[in-house]
Amino acid sequence: MKRKIIPAIALFLLGFSSMLFAQNYPFSLPKLPYAYNAMEPVIDAATMEIHYSKHHAAYVKNLNIALRGSKFETFSLDELMMNASEMSEGIRNNAGGHFNHTMFWNILSLSSPFTTQSEVGKAVVKTFGSLDSLKSVLNKAGATRFGSGWAWLYVTPDSKLAVCSSPNQDNPIMDVSPVRGIPVLCIDVWEHAYYLKYQNKRGDYLTAILNAINWETVNKNYTEALASPLLKRMGRH
Repeated sequence: MKRKIIPAIALFLLGFSSMLFAQNYPFSLPKLPYAYNAMEPVIDAATMEIHYSKHHAAYVKNLNIALRGSKFETFSLDELMMNASEMSEGIRNNAGGHFNHTMFWNILSLSSPFTTQSEVGKAVVKTFGSLDSLKSVLNKAGATRFGSGWAWLYVTPDSKLAVCSSPNQDNPIMDVSPVRGIPVLCIDVWEHAYYLKYQNKRGDYLTAILNAINWETVNKNYTEALASPLLKRMGRH
């Protein structure tokens, strides 16, 4: 049976997430919100530059190529992911790559500490017991993801925090995902994200990157996700 295409939600979220989801063809590479060396020593400048200007840029370019002339050319980014099962692999992989990387750049910081007084901080303590426990769960999700993929902290359709991983450029928003929800934090575990500095030591990279999270942005993502009608839509599909 052919799936029914889910219409765009014009006021899906406020702020960064809404701007990202509301993007339409032709898509463009967003400006990196800091210098290439801003995350050193966690992420070296060479890795950041290659990752952003080569890998992410390629996803954007290839997404536009895959969409050109197709019936999905008019779809916004949220529509592409919510209906990933209807898409070619080229559209699905590149749309996911564009979304995932854009979120990844924006949740990194060396100067935005976790606080239990924030809304997401309270939820982390309630769900996982402590930040250290959350880091342990995220580390495991990233370390045990076979091959390339992502680790996610996301809000479930029943407004709970949860952790999962996904292969390749999939994410919990996609209708092909075995778990659904709106991500608020993501960790890239493709080798190109860490290999120049950490080589095959993915665990060392995960430990380091989990200490470089922009918790102010994650808190914003969390509060916006809770207010999104998309959660209910996910719960019905």
